[in-house]
Parts: sequence; structure tokens; C-alpha cells
Amino acid sequence: MDNENKTPENEPAEEPKATEANAAEAAAEENAEAAAEDAKPADPLVEAHEEIAALKDRLLRAMAETENIRRRSVREKEDAAKYAMTNFAKDMVQVADNLGRALDALPEGARDDETFGTLIEGVDLTGRELVSAFEKHGIKEVQPHGEKFDHNLHQAMFEAESPDHEPGTVMQVMQIGYTIGDRLLRPAMVGVAKAPAKAPEEG
Repeated sequence: MDNENKTPENEPAEEPKATEANAAEAAAEENAEAAAEDAKPADPLVEAHEEIAALKDRLLRAMAETENIRRRSVREKEDAAKYAMTNFAKDMVQVADNLGRALDALPEGARDDETFGTLIEGVDLTGRELVSAFEKHGIKEVQPHGEKFDHNLHQAMFEAESPDHEPGTVMQVMQIGYTIGDRLLRPAMVGVAKAPAKAPEEG
């Protein structure tokens, strides 16, 4: 009789099984809910907003690219117009050089001569008009006498000691240079002063 009233030892083990079953059932329900949520049709309003945002982004990118192309085209057109006559300008500065040499070669007192005075005045006037035409088209002289040597604008032909000039200063211009716009057309050929050599120390 005592044995009949005792609870079998393995009966409490059924509780964990029931708990596991409940957990599995709950997980299955969650999966089913998630699947049902995924299966729901997307909100058309949300989709429309997303599509509008994507189209707006593409439009802004296209507008930016178009503006870049426009600016580049304008810059290239300006450069082409500005520098198209570079070769012609190089030839014309040779003409200016020859006019200058002709005036420099005049003997002393030639300007006062009645025979040559008018001719010399005409050559001088032609040279000034040529310089004026250069400036009108963005061509400027580089006359660096007394300035610091600049390798971007000057070409050093020699260096020499000079007590009258700071070292690195242009002390002589053998041929003036020219720029066209912001570019160098021809460097000025110059002589540059250098520091005097140190006297040897007496022993």
C-alpha cells in the first residue's frame, strides 16, 4: 500500500519537456509573425518618398556635372581666345626688338639732324604704338633691372660681382622679356649680381 501512495520518481521530469514545447511553440509563432510581416505589401507612400529621394539625388549629381562641364568649356574657350595668338606674338616681339636696336644704334646727335630727325621720330612712334598694341592684347614687357632674379620670368646669362647691387639682383638686362596673360611668352635675358668672394685670411 505504501508503494501505491508514492509518486514515481520520473514524474517531475515532465515539466521541462512542457517548457521546451512552449518555447518551441512561441518561437514558431514569432517566426510566423515575422514571415507574415515580411509578406505584407510595402507602403506605397514610403516607396514613393524613397523613389523621389533617389531621383532628387540623381538630378543634383547630373546638375553638378553639367555645371562643371560648362565651367570647363568656358575656361577652355577663354584660354583658346587668349593664347591663340601666342606664336604671332612671339614673331611681333622680334619686330619690337629690331626697332629698339635701331634706335639704340643711332649715333650721338642723330636726333638733332634735320635729315634723319623725322625718320627717327617715326621709328620711335612706331615702337610706342607697338607696345600699346601689345598691352591691349595682354602682352606686357618684363623689364626687371634692379629687381630680384625670378626664374619664372628671367633667364640668367651670367653672374658677376657688383658693389652697387644686392646679391641675386638683376644688374643688367640684355633682352627684355614678355608675358601674355598669365603665361611667360619670352624670358628676360639678364645678368645677376652675386656676393663678392671673401678675401683669403692672412696666416
